[in-house]
Amino acid sequence: MSDMRSIDLNADLGEGGARDAAMIALASSANIACGGHAGNDTTMREAVAACIAAGVAVGAHPGYEDAEHFGRRELAIPASGVADMITRQIHRLAAVAGAGIHHVKLHGALYHQADRDTSLASAVTASVAKLLPGCGFFTPPGGALALAGKDAGLRVVVEGFADRRYSPGGGLVPRSEPDSVITDIDAAVAQAVEIAVMRRVRSADGSLIALPAETICIHGDNPLALDILKAVRQALLHAGFSIRPAVR
Repeated sequence: MSDMRSIDLNADLGEGGARDAAMIALASSANIACGGHAGNDTTMREAVAACIAAGVAVGAHPGYEDAEHFGRRELAIPASGVADMITRQIHRLAAVAGAGIHHVKLHGALYHQADRDTSLASAVTASVAKLLPGCGFFTPPGGALALAGKDAGLRVVVEGFADRRYSPGGGLVPRSEPDSVITDIDAAVAQAVEIAVMRRVRSADGSLIALPAETICIHGDNPLALDILKAVRQALLHAGFSIRPAVR
């Protein structure tokens, strides 16, 4: 099967959930919390071991060191401080995973904040490129992160979300707004298939947005995460896709 009919399924894991091993068995890439917004040496070690056993790509998932708010609150930290924070967290995961880190995906508020802020995006991508030159770097399409990642020589992988609503402008509906998280399995499946097959997503107002995603995310902290991942995987296989890491 050609690369045009393959898709990566990634999951944000190592955040204290009880279903990580089951989700890793269904995903092709795992983004492992590095002790910032969540996670510790034990959760990292367990997630990495499960990924190795299942042949799943190991990714670092650094975020703001603000566990109280799960890294979902934007912080006013200088870009240099954020770069140091990213370095510290990736080093922590590397102490467990060794040279086996395939990709990096920022978490929560940092993911969205850096995608709007060119200086923050440049600082983040420079620190990632110094530690893991040429690694995969999961980003939204067309924003500051994707541009900075390419400039830093990273392998930019455009990401879509099965379990989050999109705004008409192409970003995600803020979690503070109603219905921002998709908890209906059929709706999540429909969105994932539309992203994979049509390379687009339907926004909250019904308008269509281009989304040339190479990887589709399911959040591990969604109450129906495991059921959504199972159903999305089955639907994509039925649609003729192979499920494999975007970073190879």
